[in-house]
Amino acid sequence: MTTGLPTPPPQAPRGRGRVREGGAMPGGTRQEDSRLEQMATSARLRSTGTKRTVTLPGASVVNAGRGATRAVRRGATATDERVRRQWFGGRLDWITPLGWTLLGLSVVLWVLSALLGWAEPAIIAATMLALVVVCVLLSIGSHRADVELVVEPLRAEIGDLAQAHVVLTNSTRRTMLPSLVRLPVGDREEVLPVPLLRKGASHRTAFPIATPRRGVIPVGPATTVQGDPLGITRRTVTFGVVQLMHVHPRRIALESGAHGLLRDLEGEVTPELSMADIDFHALREYEPGDDRRYVHWRSSAKHDRLLVRQFQETRRSHLGVVVDTDPAMYPGGEGDVETAIAAAASLMVQSITDEQEASVVCNDGFASRTTVPLVLDTLTTATVGRVDLVRSARLLVQQAPDSSVAVLVTGPGRAFLEIQQCLGEFETEVHKVAVVVDSVADASLRRLRGLSIVTIGELTDLSTVSGGLVPA
Repeated sequence: MTTGLPTPPPQAPRGRGRVREGGAMPGGTRQEDSRLEQMATSARLRSTGTKRTVTLPGASVVNAGRGATRAVRRGATATDERVRRQWFGGRLDWITPLGWTLLGLSVVLWVLSALLGWAEPAIIAATMLALVVVCVLLSIGSHRADVELVVEPLRAEIGDLAQAHVVLTNSTRRTMLPSLVRLPVGDREEVLPVPLLRKGASHRTAFPIATPRRGVIPVGPATTVQGDPLGITRRTVTFGVVQLMHVHPRRIALESGAHGLLRDLEGEVTPELSMADIDFHALREYEPGDDRRYVHWRSSAKHDRLLVRQFQETRRSHLGVVVDTDPAMYPGGEGDVETAIAAAASLMVQSITDEQEASVVCNDGFASRTTVPLVLDTLTTATVGRVDLVRSARLLVQQAPDSSVAVLVTGPGRAFLEIQQCLGEFETEVHKVAVVVDSVADASLRRLRGLSIVTIGELTDLSTVSGGLVPA
């Protein structure tokens, strides 16, 4: 017979309950048994490696098993490190190896004094311990300082005078002991001593930055080093970020228009015909769809039919430069490569100064239609090494298809066929020039198979033969 009452759930196995003095606990036996059963189940799951376990604070939740022990150890290590820094506020890091050595010696002397019964080792140990404690107490407190770093100029040329100015200000209410400021400059480090500074006092230090070669010089960040006179404690604080100083390649001023661009403001005439341009070409009969603005009414009345003007497309002056950065192609190695980069920089700067468009590809550096500082920054960061000239020329054609003059700066080690292949990526009507940097040759100019070959021994020769860069 079925009733409407729910079937009671099966009872879990009963375990042993706790018994107090004076009798059992009937009301709490079921709850106690359930809790003990859960504890036993958890123990079995942990032993088989299938239970998810939460590691100590500071560690993430991981699956227990074979890696559970390692996770717990890592969590414990991280927690110990965090607690150590939280308890001591990082003050243990202030103690230098000298301070730890004094602490170790004091412990050894205390042990000797206790074993041998001598008073002298105990006195020496107490003195060492007192020195360490006093130095740590001197370091405790707010020793915050404001450090300002100024690099002038951030863009310089090879051989220019550059300086870095460091201003350290004591912004606390306490007198700041003498300290040091460490400032990385390129691959070396400047150490600047700072005298004792009272409240609100400042100390300014300036030092020169050498610019012997092209490249980027990272300056900073500045780090203050404060401690006691004995060197038992040391506190370091880093301020600011790294400032990048660009040392641009050398360049010379060229005659206006001698950088290979046309002096005609209309640009270079191309064989392609157009219905709207500047250069007038001829008249032809009117066709449906032609713009009526270009109807030549006088000629139409004379020939008794509509005639329209037809133009030739013009190409605006645009200089495209490809630089060969392979030292194996130059007799002077990397020195001649730097001369080639300097020649490209001179051409680009003169082109932009004359308000013409210019683009350059120098190994892994590319710049197009931009300002003089950014072009020089691109040439500054370009690396020296083997390069695919055809690929560089294709990149230049893709990014600047309207180039009117193409210049390849290379060395005498590059075969003439490779020069032709590189410049052959440009269109036929583009004027093509090869600037050969040869430190053992004299400056010269010759024309060979449609190319203008300019040879320079040094950068100053570029101004004497730059007339050959202008298309005839």
